[in-house]
Amino acid sequence: MNSLQSLQKVIIERPHTSYRGRFAPSPSGLLHFGSLVAALASFLQAKAQQGKWLVRIEDIDKPRELIGADKEILKTLEAYGLHWDEEVLYQSQQAQLYTELLDYFQQYKFSYNCHCTRAQIKQSGGVYLGTCKDLNLPAQGAAIRIINKYPYTEFDDVLQGKVVVNSDLAKEDFIIHRRDGLFAYQLAVVVDDIYQGITEVVRGCDLLEPTARQLTLFKTLDAKQPSYLHVPLAVTEQGYKLSKQNSAPAIDNQNPQPALIQALQFLGQNPPNELIDCSVTEIIQWGISNWQVNQIPKMQEIML
Repeated sequence: MNSLQSLQKVIIERPHTSYRGRFAPSPSGLLHFGSLVAALASFLQAKAQQGKWLVRIEDIDKPRELIGADKEILKTLEAYGLHWDEEVLYQSQQAQLYTELLDYFQQYKFSYNCHCTRAQIKQSGGVYLGTCKDLNLPAQGAAIRIINKYPYTEFDDVLQGKVVVNSDLAKEDFIIHRRDGLFAYQLAVVVDDIYQGITEVVRGCDLLEPTARQLTLFKTLDAKQPSYLHVPLAVTEQGYKLSKQNSAPAIDNQNPQPALIQALQFLGQNPPNELIDCSVTEIIQWGISNWQVNQIPKMQEIML
């Protein structure tokens, strides 16, 4: 059985007619306020619809992984009242599935080996032009690119509305397996969203443009696409996104209430002042009962 059949078998055996959302942090650092906003938004969107909320640890990039970060992330989610409904999925456990799918793509000519470097692509204008597509190059030292038969130059986002993507980037044969042997994010995230039966992806606007490539992969696999809801990013006064790469400070597990309320305010939910004296459970319950997607600011970035 090839990977496509394996994924279809999972879908058939685990039909999901109700809402299924997820939060998928990478263990390259601890959760910061921007992470909390994304986690809280995805959690409240799922729970307000009596749906399931899953957690996936995206640990396929081992060189960037901080040892022990996965356990700290899970502890933080629990401290903030964000409890997942099923066993946590680690992407590193999915390697065989990714490999089978890559083999399937190669076997049926849905992909090809590419030896072009980033410098070469930059010299040609920054967009890959399909240079290696018909050369039948060896696999050693090569990246693998998908043949992009289904480019998405636009898509509809639940919050942001119609999103238009750069046409050249949308049509590009993008990488699904890197030259260094690591699985590309685009491949792993789509395979796992199918595997887990995710019906809607709620995440930050930093992943707005990559959504087009993920839709291409869903279409290539003939799999049902989830809906997407991208919430604003928290940025500093200097315009930098709060991120682990920018050394954003970790949120406080010992006193979660202030950050929870701040995250609700950031998401436009207008929590009452008296919530500050409530427990984490009470704050989360208020968030579920009063969740309004149309109150989230549509802007892609908000300065803290």
